[in-house]
Amino acid sequence: MKRALWLAAGLLAACSTGTPPVAPARPALPSAKVELRDVALTVSAEAVVEAVRQSTVAAQVTGRIVDVRFDVGDAVKKGDVIVRIDERGASQALAASEAQVREAEAALANARAQYERSKQLVAQKFISPAALDKAEADFKAAESRMKAMLAGAGQAATERSFTTIVAPYSGVVSARHVQLGEMATPGRALMTGFDPASLRVVAVVSSMQAQQIRADTKARIEVPSANRWIDAKSVTLVPVADPRTHATQVRIELPEDVRGVYPGVFARAHFIVGSAPRLMAPREAIVHRSELTAAYVLGEQGRPSLRQVRLGTASDETGVEVLAGLRAGEAVALDPAEAGTRTLVSR
Repeated sequence: MKRALWLAAGLLAACSTGTPPVAPARPALPSAKVELRDVALTVSAEAVVEAVRQSTVAAQVTGRIVDVRFDVGDAVKKGDVIVRIDERGASQALAASEAQVREAEAALANARAQYERSKQLVAQKFISPAALDKAEADFKAAESRMKAMLAGAGQAATERSFTTIVAPYSGVVSARHVQLGEMATPGRALMTGFDPASLRVVAVVSSMQAQQIRADTKARIEVPSANRWIDAKSVTLVPVADPRTHATQVRIELPEDVRGVYPGVFARAHFIVGSAPRLMAPREAIVHRSELTAAYVLGEQGRPSLRQVRLGTASDETGVEVLAGLRAGEAVALDPAEAGTRTLVSR
């Protein structure tokens, strides 16, 4: 207890004499080593993400739109009703067709009965064979008319079903082309959607690059906007070249249910064609200031100093190739902003 009192008295005495308090030591900067390691040699090409299944649903009948149940960005399931068109005209056409079917049924029943009676009468020689032939022809005509009326009723029922538009598959609405109360006509686009579970990346490569890409070539997709790297599911080289640019299209299938990636997003396709040792630095350690590319190198006692570097073409999700400015084993700061602040303070 006495010792604690002596320590407290000593601290109070130091404060009373005006001795400045000792500043707390700053934590060490997070850093990583520049290392020489084997990296994949790639052929890179700019690309764009697109949906494998994307379609625009259009109207097949004429009518006023009375219900729009989904909008852009909404998720729909297969079979969900997305748009309804006024079905009163189609229902009336169906009712008329069904009435004609009933009329044809009655005429067919009458023709059948007349034909059966004619067969009995001709057997008893009460009528001539010509009368029997006429009865048979009337029966066959009534039968054909009945089939035509049934087909017409089926067509009317089909057209009425076209007033209710359903989703052909589960997906996301990407565009809505109509508003409530507008008039739909055959062929007019109603909604556009895509299946986010099946995406691919389409890249265009030169004829020289196409020679290095095969069906078994592995590829990695870089999506800068999402800061992601995705392993491709398969690679398909389209066996047709553009006659003007002599470029070839490559389709890269993505794994199912890739999150955070949508059609139209810019991407880079990296086709792996080999491997070689390269000097690699952490990607987050590189600083880009106007035309300057540099990194903060940690020297003695962890003091950072800015050093210009020259980068190569090899890269992956963690590092970039360094051609000049760094040596293997050197430590670089992973937080360039904090390193720059400490450099200014030290000056």
